[in-house]
Amino acid sequence: MQNTKLMLTSLTLVGLFALAGCSFPGVYKVDIQQGNVVTQDMIDQLRPGMTRKQVRFIMGNPLITDTFHANRWDYLYSIQPGGSQRQQERVSLVFDGNDQLVGLAGDFMPGVSRDEEILGTSPTPSSVSEKPAQQPAERPTPGSLLEEIQREVDAAEPVPVPIPEPLETE
Repeated sequence: MQNTKLMLTSLTLVGLFALAGCSFPGVYKVDIQQGNVVTQDMIDQLRPGMTRKQVRFIMGNPLITDTFHANRWDYLYSIQPGGSQRQQERVSLVFDGNDQLVGLAGDFMPGVSRDEEILGTSPTPSSVSEKPAQQPAERPTPGSLLEEIQREVDAAEPVPVPIPEPLETE
């Protein structure tokens, strides 16, 4: 009788702990990452006129190579931190007929990194002193290839990827 009570009490206690472990609010939930990780540093290395091989070396293989738009590479990245809202970033690179980079559209743009923008900081003085002195960027001459590329980059807008409806089977 004594052993039965002890066994019943211990099984009940173990069951309660197991049940509490399933619904305890501090349970760790795994971060779910999918796609290509794209950083601001990668985007800053891209230059108009780069070949596909050079772009692939910097960015990696594109997540989507569309058969209908062979000159466009799409890099998608999504993360869902444990139990939070899913965040998604997208970058599309456009090539011309000679397989040279001519355009960029998406969540990343060349310039200030997101970390610096969020924190409101500028590059540290030590990193600025390490770089050679650069002359201020000159505006491209009207009608030049650089001006045309800049206009195309400024006008480029991301296009949503269509999601087909599921097929119904009988």
